Amino acid sequence: MAGRVGPDSLELTEAHRFPNRPVRVPEGLRWDVLALYAGVLDGLRAAGQVDSVGIDGWAVDYGLLDADGALLGNPVHYRDSRTEGVAEKVWATVPAAELYAATGLQYAPFNTLYQLTAARETAQLSRAERLLLVPDLIAYWLSGEQGTELTNASTTQLIDPRTRDWSHGIASRLGIDLGLFAPLRRPGDPAGVLRDRVLEETGLAGPVPVTTVGSHDTASAVAAVPASGERFAYICTGTWSLAGLELDAPVLTEESRAANFTNELGLDGTVRYLRNIMGLWLLQECVRAWGDPDLGALLLEASKVPALRSVVDAGDAAFLAPGRMPERIAEACRASGQPVPGSPAEVTRCILDSLALAHRGAVLDAQRLAGHPVDVVHVVGGGTRNALLCQLTADACGLPVVAGPTEAAALGNVLVQARTHGLAGDLAEMRALLVRTQPLTRYEPRGGTERWRAAQDRLAGP
Repeated sequence: MAGRVGPDSLELTEAHRFPNRPVRVPEGLRWDVLALYAGVLDGLRAAGQVDSVGIDGWAVDYGLLDADGALLGNPVHYRDSRTEGVAEKVWATVPAAELYAATGLQYAPFNTLYQLTAARETAQLSRAERLLLVPDLIAYWLSGEQGTELTNASTTQLIDPRTRDWSHGIASRLGIDLGLFAPLRRPGDPAGVLRDRVLEETGLAGPVPVTTVGSHDTASAVAAVPASGERFAYICTGTWSLAGLELDAPVLTEESRAANFTNELGLDGTVRYLRNIMGLWLLQECVRAWGDPDLGALLLEASKVPALRSVVDAGDAAFLAPGRMPERIAEACRASGQPVPGSPAEVTRCILDSLALAHRGAVLDAQRLAGHPVDVVHVVGGGTRNALLCQLTADACGLPVVAGPTEAAALGNVLVQARTHGLAGDLAEMRALLVRTQPLTRYEPRGGTERWRAAQDRLAGP
């Protein structure tokens, strides 16, 4: 994505799009990171001359480098099964409550901490001299400089959200060598310049600085929430739904841990207090299983299906792995004694109702746990294109939903670069620029929230 920023302008254009296809090999599910890097080079070539480059991507996964700085193997995919049962081994050394009090991170089986524990006896980890999270790996290949960006580092479960530094005590007790990680850097920090070889391959004229951004895509997306003031919740929608609040300090209570909220770090000293929800992954997997039908027609049919006939827990790790998603959703409905959706439209409506219900639960729980009331819910990311989901979220939360921008992560990335190079102001000014320049759609809640409460009770069971 190429961005252009001025005092009252913010334009984003797609320079190049390329697929991201994980590959299953005999040892498990892997990212094809070389193909991704080739796509980045193609994108730089297509974008033409730029003043800065910033990299954001997904969290928790990493590449291991040897003493020469060479990649030791394709990064393991977070949906790989290697972390099954690993959390219990970790908790035997550091109890879950203690781990949460120190790191503030929700339990997710794929957190980097569990991945490193699962990899402890592997030949690859024993040879590794450096660990780079995936966006940092791409930035290293571009610039030759190694660093660990803080917002993404906070998803490893090895950062203390109060000090915004490594949790040395936790790492030591679990036998994790923090020396594997490159020095921490923060959004706005310099990350080198494009290597000469990269300039040759892309046709760009140097020097082109690489600027550290919120390299966790959710951190960049939250930076691009077009909010004013503090009384807002956000939902970053896409493969995942990340629903929560922007706070000044983490919430590390036992009640917060039990509710499975995470304290990830954001821009300018903020904390992203949120819950992970399975998100549109559920629908993406169903659409794939159905042979990629027309999505618009499918959503139209789903809008005609009676509301809340059947719902599933959209945060259930049972839906994490790919494959057989329509059948697994049907099985979950059958097991809970609800009507079993049959047609694609019925399954789609079940998914969207379930996501809206999970959004409601996260927004209500976050306000209660943090003592932080909100007046509006901002939905950003790919889900803003799904008008039915946005309306259902407004209905479920009983709050207005402001949808947009769709490309929030890219906009947050660009704005941090622009600020670093003197073209944008602080976080509030960045958000004001988004309000002035980006198309936003407002959805008002319809009806009361009683039926949503009843659906939640039905899902919770006796």
